[in-house]
Amino acid sequence: MGGFVVFLDHTQARLGERESIPDVARNLERWVQGIVARVYEQRVLEEMAANISIPVINALSDKFHPCQALADFFTLEEKFGSLRGFKLAYVGDGNNVCHSLIYLAARLGVHIRVGTPANYAPDEDVLADARRVAKETRARIDLFTTAAEAVHDAQAVYTDSWTSMGFEAEEKVRRNVFKPYQVNRKLMELAAPGAVFMHCLPAHRGAEVTDEVLDAPYSVVLHQSENRMYVQKAILHAVYT
Repeated sequence: MGGFVVFLDHTQARLGERESIPDVARNLERWVQGIVARVYEQRVLEEMAANISIPVINALSDKFHPCQALADFFTLEEKFGSLRGFKLAYVGDGNNVCHSLIYLAARLGVHIRVGTPANYAPDEDVLADARRVAKETRARIDLFTTAAEAVHDAQAVYTDSWTSMGFEAEEKVRRNVFKPYQVNRKLMELAAPGAVFMHCLPAHRGAEVTDEVLDAPYSVVLHQSENRMYVQKAILHAVYT
């Protein structure tokens, strides 16, 4: 696209530890025309954006993953066309990916059915905001506590890792809690005829999804992966032109 990229690695020292987040953002504003940030905490992005005038794009945070959700719905549009009234099931952890799927589903008029264990449901503030939008678009947001209820008659079945960023210490506990939410052939059989399987990757084979589903002809995970590049280029083009 003819742009120039500066990569700042914060894997060793987290953003804001050595220098305040506003100071980092204000310095970057003098050198670049935009910031694409992959961070641990949503508040970091919000603090950056509040202190500078250049765009800040959320590449991932603990609460949202909007670039991923945009690529996901673009993939579905390629496959199915118009998504108004489309039935999407998400099963597993009510995490950042789930939150972004809910928000975008509400805007597109998609019926999203979320199946999670009771203590791992999406955040109430996300649900409240999305439901306000859903009233205008006639989208539906339904919550269930079993995977089977969520997947029944869905046109797409989506799952993600059971252990999200920052919850690594809970991995053993989560494996037991989420075991009934594994997407396998039996669960996919409850979906609508022609349903597709989705995952943001990387996938943990034998955990949230089985090999036979991940590698099935109805799996569109590699289309999602490819479309991330196109969608994120489109985001940059929309923001900077």
